[in-house]
Amino acid sequence: MSPIEEVILNKNVNINPIWIMRQAGRYLPEFRKIRKENPDFIKLCLNEKLSTELTLQPLIRYDLDAAIIFSDILMLPYGLNQKVEFIKGTGPILGNIDLENISKLTESDFIKKVNPVYKLINLVKNNKITKNKTTIGFVGAPWTLLVYMLNQESPKSGLKKDFFGDENLINNILAIIERFLKIHIKHQINSGAQIIQIFDSWAGLLEEKDLPNYIYKPTSNLVEYIKSLNVPVICFPRNIKNYKKYCDVVNPSVICIDYNTDPKQISRDINIPVQGGMDPKILLTDKENLKKEVKKYLDIFNDHPYIFNLGHGILPETDPQMMDYLVKMVKDY
Repeated sequence: MSPIEEVILNKNVNINPIWIMRQAGRYLPEFRKIRKENPDFIKLCLNEKLSTELTLQPLIRYDLDAAIIFSDILMLPYGLNQKVEFIKGTGPILGNIDLENISKLTESDFIKKVNPVYKLINLVKNNKITKNKTTIGFVGAPWTLLVYMLNQESPKSGLKKDFFGDENLINNILAIIERFLKIHIKHQINSGAQIIQIFDSWAGLLEEKDLPNYIYKPTSNLVEYIKSLNVPVICFPRNIKNYKKYCDVVNPSVICIDYNTDPKQISRDINIPVQGGMDPKILLTDKENLKKEVKKYLDIFNDHPYIFNLGHGILPETDPQMMDYLVKMVKDY
């Protein structure tokens, strides 16, 4: 059993496994080289040979406990024939939704478009580098995917004014998202994913009254489905106001917390294993500061099943040596 599975399944508090969100990322020079030669992000995600190489790069450098596949949550709308482009400096731009077309799509239509993702998982899982490590697959949460599909771009500057205008359209899209997320998850697990992480990047946009419809109910359905396949599920509802309520309702195997959350309160309020929390910007400071912050999280969760991670993805400007120092500190704690 891998260290991460030990923490999740056996609630082991004597080990501190570590992996990092976006560990296969732009802070690594070897990643930037491949990315520069392959400017089309979607094509890169669908090149199983290169995406396998990118997934494994951080494990060659560092003693990490998991490989998270190099892919994207927007593989789902892409698989549903919605146009998805990544524009440098802007982020993802999505085309219009053709609800009639999407409604007619079959499982085999979807699989045909995203099949390289499953080949990638199989290649990663069966590589000698990942022996005794966990292979993590992932999806976007229904709410976050709805945001991208309807808003057609990142909602950093807010949702479109008429976003909630057509409730019927929203319910139809959410039902389609849920159906195909289950298909996507099932094929990831069948290809070798040992854990699924659900990224709800825009959970913080909603008011409390809207959480049951857009987050609690659809995410609970997914969590229940993943658990029925005997696979643990990590949920990351970024910037959600009440993590305890989320855990009580959604019931994930592990809760991943963001850096705006008080870890002491989490350790008091939450009984399930916890992952993450540290601000990625700490890695842009110095070793002394990093050491202090890492110790803070490991001390707080000393008697709690805990997987070390950041409270969001590692930043592109991070020095790879600081990442090395971080991993060694966690391992030596």
